[in-house]
Amino acid sequence: MRNNKQVSTASAEQDQQQRAVLPAVDVFEDASGITLLADMPGVSKEELELKVEGESLLIEGGMQQRTPDGLEAIYAEVRVPRYRRSFTLSRELDTTRIEANLKDGVLSLRIPKQAHAQPRRITVTAG
Repeated sequence: MRNNKQVSTASAEQDQQQRAVLPAVDVFEDASGITLLADMPGVSKEELELKVEGESLLIEGGMQQRTPDGLEAIYAEVRVPRYRRSFTLSRELDTTRIEANLKDGVLSLRIPKQAHAQPRRITVTAG
């Protein structure tokens, strides 16, 4: 019986690790690229992980749930202390030049377009 308990405990821990909250995200596009804003309150820079694999972008971050000293939570709406969201990126985007900033619980990513995908002005000469 003990082995069954260990297996289900390991399975429960694995389920907890795989479960995550989808952060709210806004995406804005301009001529030179996109800006992605993700709401990730409670996530520190050290707990934030950004990965690009091929055309996929993965955003993951662990929340620090703080309980005041001497108090114990008897009710909590946030039970999964992890954010996770993935995106498929266009090939027009230059994933080698992504800039990331985390401030006040908002992750800001700037992903520029490849040089060949950006609009350019063509000079016309007369004569």
